[in-house]
Amino acid sequence: PSQYTSSNDKNINDIAFKPDGTQLILAAGSRLLVYDTSDGTLLQPLKGHKDTVYCVAYAKDGKRFASGSADKSVIIWTSKLEGILKYTHNDAIQCVSYNPITHQLASCSSSDFGLWSPEQKSVSKHKSSSKIICCSWTNDGQYLALGMFNGIISIRNKNGEEKVKIERPGGSLSPIWSICWNPSRKALNCVAMVMDSEMVFPLVCVLFPQIGKDRALNFDPCCISYFTKGEYILLGGSDKQVSLFTKDGVRLGTVGEQNSWVWTCQVKPDSNYVRHITGVCDGTISFYQLIFSTVHGLYKDRYAYRNSMTDVIVQHLITEQKVRIKCKELVKKIAIYRNRLAIQLPEKIFIYELYSEDSSDMHYRVKEKIVKKFECNLLVVCANHIILCQEKRLQCLSFSGVKEREWQMESLIRYIKVIGGPPGREGLLVGLKNGQILKIFVDNLFAIILLKQATAVRCLDMSASRKKLAVVDENDTCLVYDIDTKELLFQEPNANSVAWNTQCEDMLCFSGGGYLNIKASTFPVHRQKLQGFVVGYNGSKIFCLHVFSISAVEVPQSAPMYQYLDRKLFKEAYQIACLGVTDTDWRELAMEALEGLDFETAKKAFIRVQDLRYLELISSIEERKKQGETNNDLFLADVFSYQGKFHEAAKLYKRSGHENLALDMYTDLCMFEYAKDFLGSGDPKETKMLITKQADWARNIKEPKAAVEMYISAGEHVKAIEICGDHGWVDMLIDIARKLDKAEREPLLLCATYLKKLDSPGYAAETYLKMGDLKSLVQLHVETQRWDEAFALGEKSPEFKDDIYVPYAQWLAENDRFEEAQKAFHKAGRQREAVQVLEQLTNNAVAESRFNDAAYYYWMLSMQCLDIAQDPAQKDMMLGKFHHFQRLAELYHGYHAIHRHTEDPFSVHRPETLFNISRFLVHSLPKDTPLGISKVKILFTLAKQSKALGAYKLARHAYDKLRGLYIPARFQKSIELGTLTIRAKPFHDSEELVPLCYRCSTNNPLLNNLGNVCINCRQPFIFSASSYDVLHLVEFYLEEGITDEEAISLIDLEVPRPKQDNRQQEIANNSSQILRLVETKDSMGDEDPFTAKLSFEQGGSEFVPVVVSRLVLRSMSRRDVLIKRWPPPLRWQYFRSLLPDVSITMCPSCFQMFHSEDYELLVLQHGCCPYCRRCKDDPGP
Repeated sequence: PSQYTSSNDKNINDIAFKPDGTQLILAAGSRLLVYDTSDGTLLQPLKGHKDTVYCVAYAKDGKRFASGSADKSVIIWTSKLEGILKYTHNDAIQCVSYNPITHQLASCSSSDFGLWSPEQKSVSKHKSSSKIICCSWTNDGQYLALGMFNGIISIRNKNGEEKVKIERPGGSLSPIWSICWNPSRKALNCVAMVMDSEMVFPLVCVLFPQIGKDRALNFDPCCISYFTKGEYILLGGSDKQVSLFTKDGVRLGTVGEQNSWVWTCQVKPDSNYVRHITGVCDGTISFYQLIFSTVHGLYKDRYAYRNSMTDVIVQHLITEQKVRIKCKELVKKIAIYRNRLAIQLPEKIFIYELYSEDSSDMHYRVKEKIVKKFECNLLVVCANHIILCQEKRLQCLSFSGVKEREWQMESLIRYIKVIGGPPGREGLLVGLKNGQILKIFVDNLFAIILLKQATAVRCLDMSASRKKLAVVDENDTCLVYDIDTKELLFQEPNANSVAWNTQCEDMLCFSGGGYLNIKASTFPVHRQKLQGFVVGYNGSKIFCLHVFSISAVEVPQSAPMYQYLDRKLFKEAYQIACLGVTDTDWRELAMEALEGLDFETAKKAFIRVQDLRYLELISSIEERKKQGETNNDLFLADVFSYQGKFHEAAKLYKRSGHENLALDMYTDLCMFEYAKDFLGSGDPKETKMLITKQADWARNIKEPKAAVEMYISAGEHVKAIEICGDHGWVDMLIDIARKLDKAEREPLLLCATYLKKLDSPGYAAETYLKMGDLKSLVQLHVETQRWDEAFALGEKSPEFKDDIYVPYAQWLAENDRFEEAQKAFHKAGRQREAVQVLEQLTNNAVAESRFNDAAYYYWMLSMQCLDIAQDPAQKDMMLGKFHHFQRLAELYHGYHAIHRHTEDPFSVHRPETLFNISRFLVHSLPKDTPLGISKVKILFTLAKQSKALGAYKLARHAYDKLRGLYIPARFQKSIELGTLTIRAKPFHDSEELVPLCYRCSTNNPLLNNLGNVCINCRQPFIFSASSYDVLHLVEFYLEEGITDEEAISLIDLEVPRPKQDNRQQEIANNSSQILRLVETKDSMGDEDPFTAKLSFEQGGSEFVPVVVSRLVLRSMSRRDVLIKRWPPPLRWQYFRSLLPDVSITMCPSCFQMFHSEDYELLVLQHGCCPYCRRCKDDPGP
């Protein structure tokens, strides 16, 4: 270490650095001396104390410092060297210390200590049981440690309160001379101190409680201080020197020796490297600079280096694993080789070995220990030996410490390296200062001179195959020799270290001048920036030592690879690439090798980048070569086409006589203009093919309009139509369809299909008409639901009637227009579907209690059956169904009023009507009651209305009938009450309610066991379809031989009636009795022959119908006769009104009879017939 000395006539008691390191304050005698630390000049002496200054301390913020003196005073000075405050204690000041955080000042005297801070006006003082010799604040400013003369350490908080008291075993015989906290933030509570025990001063580490053991010293210590970061300790005392210790108390060595005791020592705070000041009792100030040298060793990917002076860290440069070996003594030298590690300590050498042969194993164990002190410049370890280098001499020792052999050199040894070999016979490469380079084998006493050069050797390395030697000399020149011929192959300037690539013979790297240089073979050097020294080169990794750390730098080997590629040396370039290059470099190598037709190298490179496309190309070329193809132009053309060099490929194809391949290439690439140029004025067929391919390409690149035009020009109409259809271009489709000939059915049909899809049915229809495809046109109208056009087409072409009406009916049914759907099915001749729709509608209506709808649907069903009955094969069955459905329609029509009356509290029917309806239903219901009709509701209504109208006998009968039926709970109470109250009424019916037979003028009972016929003449009653009164109508039949047309014409004549004697004649036959009105010439009179006929008394139980002759027909008035004009196969029915003044109306559709006033009112209310729902404006059937 360098030193400068400054003498003073006073003893130096204490020193303190300004925190920025620019000034040094000395306590010398009664004065403070301020020095400039850069050159040691005295800046200013400070006078303020009247007696010896014992202590000085600088605040951490650098704004002020304090001094304490034997004159019992403390002076606080600013950084500008001005005194600003002075306060006193009762005794001499022993020590002062600033809190590093709050800048609180602690001043200690023989009897007390005080705490002062800039915020406080007064100093708070605390008594002490013993003389305080030293004090120190913790790094976080929370605690103050006080060292006492009686051997006690007192730990106080910021307020001066004692928290911990530590008593040393020696008591008052072991005063605490110096105390210091570790400034490292990682060890805030670690206290290092000096104590005196029986004149032996141990250095102790204390952490509530003590964590380190006492370390005995062989001198009297006076001062202790930590390095800025707390890793080392300086100690001075009676041994007249400053010693360096680790923070754990391990002595590392002597820093500086003096002529007298060392009273104080401090480390300069701002140094990157370590400086310290030593003050001794003769007034000398010494300034030292410490440099910690790097102690390390490297072998391949393992690097061992010294850490904290006493530890060795072994780092695996590839896996970045680290292992620490604690030696607890100063590490002087390190050597590493394969699985061996040698560490030299001051008094011994440890030999370590790995636990296993695994290349990544990092566990070392002690193999041997040589307890002997050695002095050497360099240390080398082999498998079974250690080599010590001492100036010009090499010594080979076994692991037991026995010297086996020795080599004496002509000059100083500058470099030594183990270059491998079998265990016990390793080779050493040695470079001397005189330029000699030798190879020494451990088991051989004779050194082999490899070569001699003029300049001194600084660094050496041998290539992987040991054929080349690289040397860096003292002139920073890298020289490469051939070992066999001793020839200098090349030399490069600006080198400070060199290393050969362990995986490639021809590659080396050297560093110097802030650059890394990589040289391959004899090619120019590739240079890139890098700080530090190259110490190893393995594959693509370069191991670089910078300051104290080593790192593995990944360097792509791109530059040397490209140098080989430039010379078409593909195999060598591949070997370089294997060391480590980027994917782009691999691809470039593959492409260059492919163009150079080195398919083997190209294949390996493409496998590396996983390019299957080029691998397939190489595979196909190799297959063709096996089959005897030798045209390299053709192979190269394929390569160029794959690489995108199409014009070069086309030229090569043409040169090799394969123009068709060039044409295919251009068309596949959609380079149609180039293809046309290449083709020239060739075959028109090929030109058309080109246009089609060009259109395909335009379609694929989403240029459909251009594609359509090209397809049309090439005559590919179908493809053009598909594009237009897919893009919805209706206008273009119409243009194409209009330009096409009607014979081209396929494109026209496709056009129409797309137009239909694109919601242009009018244009689609135009196209179908052009083709003459009427069936498709019908389907179009049906699908687009353009029914009017469809019906018009059906009128012109009846063969499509089914194709129109069936879908129409289905569409109506889907849209809940079932009645229209039924009519459409009927119109289409689909009788089965028509009947099915009606039956379903009827069932739904009954299930939903819509009995008026049910009546209407049953009536429609009956008419449907009558229509089907025209077929002779189905006549009998359908007529039976007709009468059955007619009967059901009448029943449901009447029951609708009963249901409404019982369910709806506000009935719209008069009591007389409900009475008549319920009587009608009671007399008309068959044994099996139709679905949905409730006998309970009918009888309950009958009973209620009978009672209300005075038909008590009938009401009682109805209540009696109800007792035999299951009564719903809601009617139970009413019926029970009615059954009781009717008993109080007389047992007869009102005469006004009794029905009259208009044929025989017989009064019929209200309850008729025969049903709705006269009990006397058996004539069926004709009921009004609204009020259900018995109408004054009598049905009559025509005499045999009289047709309906003749009967109508006779009735319409209305001739004057001659007087005649109508006599009744009863003719009996096997099946029935017929009452015939015969005319005689002498029976002339004013009486109506029809009325005269009705006055007879009938005997027997059979019904005798009224049959009229032509004369009687002729006598009838047209207004008195009502005719039900049933369609065939039914006969017409004739009815005669016996009270012409009372008007009766018959619906021309359903032939139901109504009082004219009732009918007109109902038609006004509903706008149609209440029975068949025929609108008043519709013509009859």
